[in-house]
Amino acid sequence: MITIVDYAINNLHSVQNAFRSLKIPSRISQDPETIRSASKLILPGVGAFADAMENLRSRKLVELLREKAADGTPLLGLCLGLQLLFSESEEFGPVAGLGCIPGRVRKLPPEVQVPHIGWNQLHLRRSDPLLEGVTEGSFVYFVHSYYADPVDAGHVVATTDYGIDFTAVTRKGNVWATQFHPEKSQDVGLRILRNFAGL
Repeated sequence: MITIVDYAINNLHSVQNAFRSLKIPSRISQDPETIRSASKLILPGVGAFADAMENLRSRKLVELLREKAADGTPLLGLCLGLQLLFSESEEFGPVAGLGCIPGRVRKLPPEVQVPHIGWNQLHLRRSDPLLEGVTEGSFVYFVHSYYADPVDAGHVVATTDYGIDFTAVTRKGNVWATQFHPEKSQDVGLRILRNFAGL
């Protein structure tokens, strides 16, 4: 079953409601054994990077999430969840992340208004099953002040532009992540969540 990781900082119920609208079973849990048994994981998130990492540590989920990523379990990070999957963030930092995807989380440039809130277009850089049926230029919904900068450009699946071009969708093996909120991105976002469920 798809398990949505609860670490007391994230956007849980809107994600579960999106799966419910797709008639796809999901559950919310912070229990390590429930998360260990999950066939797929969602790491959602809204908030500050350091607080999120501390909450994951206090619930003994940091190493468990790394293990699940390493053992091939499909894992999808959403918004802050994407950022947590990277090596570190400069938000009040540097602060170490989960390290599933090599790279650094950086602040959006000073010439743009932050937080970045609103609809932006996806620019597809390569094909990927997560984006099956999603067309070039599709609009998705962002709320964030930081963006992920992967070490390996091969991990970038799609970008968007807001002052700069930055990673909107990333993938390394069985680990995917979106900087935007699929659960708030209407039909395009629901298509992405359905694709993840079908992986």
